[in-house]
Amino acid sequence: MDRGKKPSMFLAAKNSKLYMDLKDIIREHALAFLPAKSLFRCQGVCRDWMLQISTPFFAHNQSLSYHGISGLFCQTHDNPPSFVTTDPKSCGVPDPSLNFLPVPVDIRSSSNGLLCCQGRTGDKTYYMCNPITKQWKSIPKQNANHGSDPAVVLVFEPSLLNFVAEYKLVCAFPSADFDGATEFEIYSSKEGSWKISGEICFADRKLIPKTGVYVNGIVYWQSRNGGGIVSFDLMKDRSQLLQGYSRSYSSIGRMDGKLCTACSSGSAVSVVTLSNVYSNTMQIGSTARMWKDKITFQLDNKALSLPQEYMHIIYIGNDVVLGQCGQAMYSYDMKKKETKVFPTTPHYDARVVPYTSTLVYL
Repeated sequence: MDRGKKPSMFLAAKNSKLYMDLKDIIREHALAFLPAKSLFRCQGVCRDWMLQISTPFFAHNQSLSYHGISGLFCQTHDNPPSFVTTDPKSCGVPDPSLNFLPVPVDIRSSSNGLLCCQGRTGDKTYYMCNPITKQWKSIPKQNANHGSDPAVVLVFEPSLLNFVAEYKLVCAFPSADFDGATEFEIYSSKEGSWKISGEICFADRKLIPKTGVYVNGIVYWQSRNGGGIVSFDLMKDRSQLLQGYSRSYSSIGRMDGKLCTACSSGSAVSVVTLSNVYSNTMQIGSTARMWKDKITFQLDNKALSLPQEYMHIIYIGNDVVLGQCGQAMYSYDMKKKETKVFPTTPHYDARVVPYTSTLVYL
């Protein structure tokens, strides 16, 4: 054998070994952090990847690992849902109109890959589904009247020990017994039934149904005309009215594991986080103790020309801010400090529900 060829043969073998190791590393440690549509495309890379992605264990691992916002389910009155995203190649759903459900539905809430919808006719049954896998379940009829536009929030936190999703629906509804008061009804998938809480909020606030946010065991809703934020603690079965930093033009969300409020002026977005939900809101100066850590960041005007006017913040969470100004919809990554523009923009009066595309088993 020619000695001069040994190094090239050695390098070829070494490079082949490196390639195989890298492929295995990506398969075992990186694939689970991709959105579902990207994973379906990755199935064509090789047989090993296809088998890996097809296993229930991988689907469970991906639902625990991927937390990015893949896009928005949008819906206007009497129209089927649609789906918009900043990256159609990697993020999307096979049937955005949700025709796989037994009846036409209205979108209500989403959480970590699951989407809550409600039938438009009859008993207006709630449906839970994964739009990626098209799995769905109907929810038993609730005990209370939730109204025509229910303030319902889906609570789902993937668990390492549970391969089948366990979730809750929390609905705040006007009390039939006390004028102006709010009551709460909770559905547990584990129990398979609804339960009306004994807690009643007498704050006399009308809630904005689509503003519901879940943070660390507590569900929050904004009230109309800047009248504060109503909270309901699932563990303590306790409600509270939070004052301060709730404006008619602000939005609530989650940042660093805390409730936050966000508002904008031109291309500047200001965010304030809640430091202590159980501060005494009746004492002087309590607002300053409850809300702190105000931060302001600037959107990239090179990516999106924004007028110096009010912008609607649609979502804030997972280090991402989604907003709409006129005919433009944008996404801002707070870590990368990067602004992206949606290729299509929802109608200004559309109901918008952020969605994370995971393979979670329902």
